[in-house]
Amino acid sequence: MKERIITGLLAAILYLGFCLAGGYAYQAFLLAMALVGYYEFVTMTKAAPFGAPAVIGYISVAYMLFPWTLMDLTPPLSVDHMIWVVMLLLLSVTVISKNRLDIKLMAMMFIGAFYVGMGFTYIADTRQAPDGHGLFWTFMLLCSIWASDIGAYFTGKTLGRNKLWPSISPNKTIEGAIGGIFFAMVAAVVFSLVSPTLLPLWNALLIGLAAAVVGQMGDLIQSAYKRIYNIKDSGKLLPGHGGILDRCDSWLMVFPFVHILMLMPFQ
Repeated sequence: MKERIITGLLAAILYLGFCLAGGYAYQAFLLAMALVGYYEFVTMTKAAPFGAPAVIGYISVAYMLFPWTLMDLTPPLSVDHMIWVVMLLLLSVTVISKNRLDIKLMAMMFIGAFYVGMGFTYIADTRQAPDGHGLFWTFMLLCSIWASDIGAYFTGKTLGRNKLWPSISPNKTIEGAIGGIFFAMVAAVVFSLVSPTLLPLWNALLIGLAAAVVGQMGDLIQSAYKRIYNIKDSGKLLPGHGGILDRCDSWLMVFPFVHILMLMPFQ
Protein backbone atom coordinates (compact mmCIF):
# COMPACT_ATOMS: atom_id res chain seq x y z
CA MET A 1 0.00 0.00 0.00
CA LYS A 2 2.88 2.38 0.79
CA GLU A 3 4.38 1.78 -2.67
CA ARG A 4 0.96 2.34 -4.26
CA ILE A 5 0.42 5.64 -2.43
CA ILE A 6 3.91 6.98 -3.23
CA THR A 7 3.64 6.01 -6.89
CA GLY A 8 0.15 7.51 -7.11
CA LEU A 9 1.25 10.82 -5.62
CA LEU A 10 4.33 11.10 -7.84
CA ALA A 11 2.34 10.22 -10.96
CA ALA A 12 -0.39 12.72 -10.04
CA ILE A 13 2.14 15.51 -9.47
CA LEU A 14 3.85 14.76 -12.78
CA TYR A 15 0.59 14.65 -14.70
CA LEU A 16 -0.89 17.76 -13.09
CA GLY A 17 2.37 19.63 -13.71
CA PHE A 18 2.16 18.98 -17.45
CA CYS A 19 -1.56 19.73 -17.41
CA LEU A 20 -0.93 23.11 -15.81
CA ALA A 21 1.77 23.84 -18.37
CA GLY A 22 -0.58 22.97 -21.23
CA GLY A 23 0.40 23.62 -24.84
CA TYR A 24 3.06 21.53 -26.54
CA ALA A 25 4.42 20.12 -23.27
CA TYR A 26 1.06 18.64 -22.29
CA GLN A 27 0.39 17.38 -25.82
CA ALA A 28 3.78 15.66 -25.92
CA PHE A 29 3.18 14.11 -22.51
CA LEU A 30 -0.20 12.76 -23.60
CA LEU A 31 1.37 11.41 -26.79
CA ALA A 32 3.97 9.55 -24.73
CA MET A 33 1.23 8.15 -22.47
CA ALA A 34 -0.81 7.08 -25.50
CA LEU A 35 2.12 5.31 -27.17
CA VAL A 36 2.97 3.47 -23.96
CA GLY A 37 -0.71 2.61 -23.55
CA TYR A 38 -0.88 1.17 -27.06
CA TYR A 39 2.32 -0.79 -26.43
CA GLU A 40 0.63 -2.28 -23.35
CA PHE A 41 -2.45 -3.14 -25.41
CA VAL A 42 -0.35 -4.84 -28.09
CA THR A 43 1.69 -6.90 -25.62
CA MET A 44 -1.50 -7.80 -23.73
CA THR A 45 -2.84 -9.43 -26.91
CA LYS A 46 0.43 -11.39 -27.26
CA ALA A 47 1.24 -9.67 -30.57
CA ALA A 48 4.75 -8.63 -31.58
CA PRO A 49 5.14 -5.15 -30.02
CA PHE A 50 7.05 -3.82 -33.02
CA GLY A 51 5.66 -5.95 -35.82
CA ALA A 52 4.01 -4.39 -38.86
CA PRO A 53 0.46 -4.29 -37.39
CA ALA A 54 1.70 -2.67 -34.19
CA VAL A 55 3.74 -0.09 -36.11
CA ILE A 56 0.63 0.87 -38.08
CA GLY A 57 -1.12 1.31 -34.74
CA TYR A 58 1.66 3.46 -33.28
CA ILE A 59 1.58 5.72 -36.34
CA SER A 60 -2.21 6.00 -36.07
CA VAL A 61 -2.01 6.98 -32.40
CA ALA A 62 0.73 9.53 -33.12
CA TYR A 63 -1.34 10.99 -35.96
CA MET A 64 -4.33 11.48 -33.66
CA LEU A 65 -2.22 13.09 -30.94
CA PHE A 66 -0.21 15.31 -33.27
CA PRO A 67 -0.70 18.98 -32.21
CA TRP A 68 -2.59 20.02 -35.34
CA THR A 69 -4.67 22.63 -33.52
CA LEU A 70 -1.75 24.11 -31.60
CA MET A 71 0.17 24.51 -34.85
CA ASP A 72 -2.91 25.91 -36.61
CA LEU A 73 -2.73 23.13 -39.18
CA THR A 74 -5.44 21.10 -40.87
CA PRO A 75 -4.81 17.33 -40.75
CA PRO A 76 -4.34 15.90 -44.25
CA LEU A 77 -6.86 13.16 -43.43
CA SER A 78 -10.08 13.57 -41.47
CA VAL A 79 -10.75 11.03 -38.72
CA ASP A 80 -13.21 8.99 -40.80
CA HIS A 81 -10.78 8.90 -43.72
CA MET A 82 -7.94 7.88 -41.41
CA ILE A 83 -10.06 5.07 -39.95
CA TRP A 84 -10.57 3.68 -43.44
CA VAL A 85 -6.88 3.95 -44.37
CA VAL A 86 -5.80 2.21 -41.17
CA MET A 87 -8.35 -0.53 -41.77
CA LEU A 88 -7.09 -1.02 -45.33
CA LEU A 89 -3.46 -1.23 -44.20
CA LEU A 90 -4.18 -3.74 -41.45
CA LEU A 91 -6.35 -5.92 -43.66
CA SER A 92 -3.64 -5.81 -46.32
CA VAL A 93 -1.20 -7.23 -43.79
CA THR A 94 -3.32 -10.39 -43.60
CA VAL A 95 -2.91 -10.84 -47.37
CA ILE A 96 0.79 -9.98 -47.50
CA SER A 97 1.54 -12.33 -44.59
CA LYS A 98 -0.60 -15.08 -46.20
CA ASN A 99 -2.77 -15.20 -43.08
CA ARG A 100 0.17 -15.77 -40.76
CA LEU A 101 -1.08 -12.55 -39.17
CA ASP A 102 -4.80 -13.24 -39.28
CA ILE A 103 -7.83 -11.00 -39.26
CA LYS A 104 -8.51 -11.56 -35.54
CA LEU A 105 -5.16 -10.02 -34.69
CA MET A 106 -5.77 -7.15 -37.14
CA ALA A 107 -9.13 -6.48 -35.51
CA MET A 108 -7.49 -6.21 -32.08
CA MET A 109 -4.77 -3.88 -33.39
CA PHE A 110 -7.46 -1.73 -35.00
CA ILE A 111 -9.59 -1.57 -31.85
CA GLY A 112 -6.56 -0.82 -29.68
CA ALA A 113 -5.33 2.04 -31.86
CA PHE A 114 -8.64 3.91 -31.69
CA TYR A 115 -9.48 2.93 -28.13
CA VAL A 116 -6.21 4.45 -26.94
CA GLY A 117 -5.69 7.12 -29.60
CA MET A 118 -9.19 8.62 -29.57
CA GLY A 119 -9.37 8.50 -25.79
CA PHE A 120 -6.19 10.53 -25.34
CA THR A 121 -7.18 12.84 -28.22
CA TYR A 122 -10.32 13.88 -26.37
CA ILE A 123 -8.28 14.38 -23.19
CA ALA A 124 -6.03 16.75 -25.15
CA ASP A 125 -9.02 18.50 -26.76
CA THR A 126 -10.52 19.17 -23.34
CA ARG A 127 -7.39 21.02 -22.22
CA GLN A 128 -7.56 23.09 -25.43
CA ALA A 129 -11.22 24.05 -24.93
CA PRO A 130 -12.09 27.05 -27.14
CA ASP A 131 -13.62 28.97 -24.22
CA GLY A 132 -10.17 29.34 -22.64
CA HIS A 133 -11.16 27.30 -19.59
CA GLY A 134 -9.57 24.01 -20.60
CA LEU A 135 -7.86 23.61 -17.24
CA PHE A 136 -11.20 23.95 -15.44
CA TRP A 137 -12.89 21.31 -17.63
CA THR A 138 -9.94 18.91 -17.41
CA PHE A 139 -9.73 19.11 -13.63
CA MET A 140 -13.51 18.85 -13.29
CA LEU A 141 -13.63 15.61 -15.29
CA LEU A 142 -10.58 14.13 -13.59
CA CYS A 143 -11.86 14.99 -10.11
CA SER A 144 -15.25 13.47 -10.93
CA ILE A 145 -13.58 10.27 -12.15
CA TRP A 146 -11.28 10.10 -9.11
CA ALA A 147 -14.21 10.80 -6.77
CA SER A 148 -16.08 7.93 -8.40
CA ASP A 149 -13.12 5.58 -7.94
CA ILE A 150 -12.51 6.57 -4.32
CA GLY A 151 -16.21 6.64 -3.45
CA ALA A 152 -16.81 3.23 -5.02
CA TYR A 153 -13.83 1.72 -3.20
CA PHE A 154 -14.71 2.92 0.29
CA THR A 155 -18.45 2.46 -0.09
CA GLY A 156 -17.87 -1.05 -1.36
CA LYS A 157 -15.51 -1.79 1.53
CA THR A 158 -17.94 -0.59 4.18
CA LEU A 159 -21.36 -1.35 2.72
CA GLY A 160 -20.73 -3.76 -0.14
CA ARG A 161 -22.82 -6.93 -0.03
CA ASN A 162 -24.01 -7.63 -3.56
CA LYS A 163 -21.52 -8.36 -6.33
CA LEU A 164 -21.73 -6.08 -9.36
CA TRP A 165 -20.16 -8.32 -12.03
CA PRO A 166 -18.27 -11.17 -10.35
CA SER A 167 -17.29 -12.95 -13.57
CA ILE A 168 -15.38 -9.84 -14.69
CA SER A 169 -14.33 -8.08 -11.47
CA PRO A 170 -15.11 -10.13 -8.35
CA ASN A 171 -14.37 -7.35 -5.84
CA LYS A 172 -16.78 -4.74 -7.20
CA THR A 173 -20.20 -4.41 -5.59
CA ILE A 174 -23.48 -2.76 -6.51
CA GLU A 175 -23.28 -0.66 -3.35
CA GLY A 176 -19.80 0.49 -4.32
CA ALA A 177 -20.97 1.46 -7.80
CA ILE A 178 -23.82 3.52 -6.34
CA GLY A 179 -21.41 5.17 -3.92
CA GLY A 180 -19.13 6.01 -6.84
CA ILE A 181 -22.01 7.70 -8.67
CA PHE A 182 -22.90 9.75 -5.61
CA PHE A 183 -19.37 10.98 -4.96
CA ALA A 184 -18.74 11.77 -8.63
CA MET A 185 -21.89 13.89 -8.77
CA VAL A 186 -20.88 15.69 -5.56
CA ALA A 187 -17.44 16.45 -7.02
CA ALA A 188 -18.99 17.86 -10.20
CA VAL A 189 -21.45 19.95 -8.19
CA VAL A 190 -18.56 21.46 -6.22
CA PHE A 191 -17.10 22.73 -9.51
CA SER A 192 -20.52 24.14 -10.38
CA LEU A 193 -20.69 25.99 -7.07
CA VAL A 194 -17.21 27.41 -7.67
CA SER A 195 -18.17 28.66 -11.13
CA PRO A 196 -21.95 28.50 -11.69
CA THR A 197 -21.85 30.65 -14.83
CA LEU A 198 -19.33 28.34 -16.44
CA LEU A 199 -20.93 25.08 -15.29
CA PRO A 200 -24.67 25.15 -14.54
CA LEU A 201 -25.86 22.76 -11.84
CA TRP A 202 -27.85 20.58 -14.24
CA ASN A 203 -24.80 20.06 -16.47
CA ALA A 204 -22.68 19.26 -13.44
CA LEU A 205 -25.09 16.54 -12.31
CA LEU A 206 -25.15 14.97 -15.78
CA ILE A 207 -21.36 15.09 -16.09
CA GLY A 208 -20.91 13.57 -12.63
CA LEU A 209 -23.34 10.79 -13.52
CA ALA A 210 -21.56 10.16 -16.83
CA ALA A 211 -18.11 10.19 -15.20
CA ALA A 212 -19.20 7.52 -12.72
CA VAL A 213 -21.27 5.23 -14.95
CA VAL A 214 -19.09 5.39 -18.07
CA GLY A 215 -15.89 5.46 -15.98
CA GLN A 216 -16.89 2.30 -14.14
CA MET A 217 -17.77 0.67 -17.45
CA GLY A 218 -14.30 1.63 -18.74
CA ASP A 219 -12.80 -0.08 -15.72
CA LEU A 220 -14.88 -3.21 -16.32
CA ILE A 221 -13.94 -3.25 -20.02
CA GLN A 222 -10.25 -3.23 -19.13
CA SER A 223 -10.85 -5.95 -16.53
CA ALA A 224 -12.64 -8.05 -19.14
CA TYR A 225 -9.71 -7.79 -21.56
CA LYS A 226 -7.21 -8.70 -18.88
CA ARG A 227 -9.30 -11.68 -17.77
CA ILE A 228 -9.44 -13.00 -21.35
CA TYR A 229 -5.65 -12.84 -21.61
CA ASN A 230 -5.15 -14.04 -18.04
CA ILE A 231 -3.05 -11.10 -16.85
CA LYS A 232 -3.29 -9.00 -13.69
CA ASP A 233 -2.04 -5.66 -15.03
CA SER A 234 -1.65 -4.18 -18.49
CA GLY A 235 1.91 -3.07 -17.68
CA LYS A 236 4.49 -2.44 -14.97
CA LEU A 237 5.29 1.23 -15.51
CA LEU A 238 3.62 2.34 -12.27
CA PRO A 239 4.63 0.13 -9.30
CA GLY A 240 1.58 -0.83 -7.28
CA HIS A 241 -0.78 0.44 -9.99
CA GLY A 242 0.15 -1.46 -13.14
CA GLY A 243 0.37 0.28 -16.47
CA ILE A 244 -1.01 3.32 -18.25
CA LEU A 245 -4.17 1.49 -19.31
CA ASP A 246 -4.78 0.32 -15.73
CA ARG A 247 -4.76 3.94 -14.52
CA CYS A 248 -6.45 5.60 -17.48
CA ASP A 249 -9.13 3.05 -18.42
CA SER A 250 -11.90 5.31 -17.08
CA TRP A 251 -10.44 8.44 -18.69
CA LEU A 252 -10.39 6.82 -22.13
CA MET A 253 -14.15 6.33 -21.98
CA VAL A 254 -15.35 9.36 -20.01
CA PHE A 255 -13.60 12.15 -21.94
CA PRO A 256 -14.90 11.08 -25.38
CA PHE A 257 -18.36 10.36 -23.96
CA VAL A 258 -18.95 13.82 -22.51
CA HIS A 259 -17.68 15.42 -25.73
CA ILE A 260 -19.82 13.28 -28.01
CA LEU A 261 -22.95 13.93 -25.93
CA MET A 262 -21.97 17.62 -25.70
CA LEU A 263 -22.45 17.70 -21.92
CA MET A 264 -20.01 20.57 -21.45
CA PRO A 265 -21.67 23.97 -22.13
CA PHE A 266 -18.85 25.31 -24.31
CA GLN A 267 -19.58 22.74 -27.04
